[in-house]
Amino acid sequence: MKIPHNGQIPHRGAGAAVLANVTNLLAVAIWFVVACVGPAVAQEVAPAHAATVKRIMDSLAYKTAIGTLQADHERWIREVIQITEIPAPPFKEQVRATAFRDMLKAHGLTDVEIDAEGNAMGLRKGTGGGLVVVSAHLDTVFPEGTNVTVKRDGGRLAAPGVGDDSAGLATLLSLVRAMDAAGIKTKSDILFVGDVGEEGLGDLRGMRQLFTKGKYKDQIKYFFSIDGTSTTRITNCGVGSKRYRVTFKGPGGHSYGAFGLVNPMVAMSQAVVEFYKIQTPTQPKTTYAASVVGGGTSVNAIPNSVWMEIDMRSHDAKELERLEKRFLAIVNQAVETENFARSTKEGPVSADVKLVGDRPAGRTDEKQDIVQLATAAFLAHGSKPTYECSSTDSNMAMSLGIPAITIPRVGEGDRSHSPDEWIDTEFESNHLVKSIGLTTILAVAGAE
Repeated sequence: MKIPHNGQIPHRGAGAAVLANVTNLLAVAIWFVVACVGPAVAQEVAPAHAATVKRIMDSLAYKTAIGTLQADHERWIREVIQITEIPAPPFKEQVRATAFRDMLKAHGLTDVEIDAEGNAMGLRKGTGGGLVVVSAHLDTVFPEGTNVTVKRDGGRLAAPGVGDDSAGLATLLSLVRAMDAAGIKTKSDILFVGDVGEEGLGDLRGMRQLFTKGKYKDQIKYFFSIDGTSTTRITNCGVGSKRYRVTFKGPGGHSYGAFGLVNPMVAMSQAVVEFYKIQTPTQPKTTYAASVVGGGTSVNAIPNSVWMEIDMRSHDAKELERLEKRFLAIVNQAVETENFARSTKEGPVSADVKLVGDRPAGRTDEKQDIVQLATAAFLAHGSKPTYECSSTDSNMAMSLGIPAITIPRVGEGDRSHSPDEWIDTEFESNHLVKSIGLTTILAVAGAE
């Protein structure tokens, strides 16, 4: 909708003008709300979905499973610590994957394996009705050599990666134990996965393998990621991203003797300045960052090579594409401008543009069964959920049109991706998170 810049409405006669004023003011108000909207608060669910959740929660088997989750709390804490203290740097998740595979095997799952990309997985057989995937990621953002020893202070655990997503892996195992202890049967098979490559330049490589190459790729009906800290959040919107590493090259030379030659750092600097002039929409939220730079050899030398890394994000694929095209045009223009401004007698400036990350955007509509059943589960446990956007493993499924959501791993925590990351292991909020997760998965998988 186009809003008049001057806020005035064309004259259409007395009666029409009054109506037009009201209509336009209302339109401006609606536009303002849409433009500034935060997470959407979930509305009431369809009676059929609420009835499904109630049937499950009223069953004796479910109540047994909830009792198991209660009794399992201390074991869950121990497993959070155990998993956290197994390093899993980017692209080096093998040791943790092996340990997690063995844990899945000890839980009695079938077809337990580590696939070609490094995902650890095991199957809980249903009675026949498609495949539901429940996943938490193995990798962390922290480099090799990071001290991952967990520090415990009362109910608080602190360590790099303790929440993201070590706690998610432990929560997944706790849910398997609860189902088994209660003898719960589901129509759908449930594939439990510890996946690789969720963080950073891992670029969802574990999910790409699962959905596009692995043996289950054409069977998955629904997907859950266990990730994030909340007692109210349903992530049904996937923030896509494009990440580039751009290397600007030139002839280089002495800072004094070769003064006047083209300088790749000038081209790079100009590209960043122009990049930050781009205006992006508030809704759909679209962002960018010039995040990492490097290059050069000496303070008294014109560099022959400099580089930068760029991150661009949006939960709208078209807005992300529009931003990406503008960025690439800016890089080309910066190179042309520098080659025009200074001497190229020893060679011109060039730019080597490399796409290093490509996460697809996507969305699972609020009316989809998986979202409706999750909403019903939250509400049945006394928690009014919000629908939110984030970048998680669910992005891949959403982009392929497979209904997917991300549900929380713990109730309270903070400082993800920092060395002082922490979670609170107090019983109440974490039991709520696990109970909601169990209810939602059983509803989607068709608990009998």
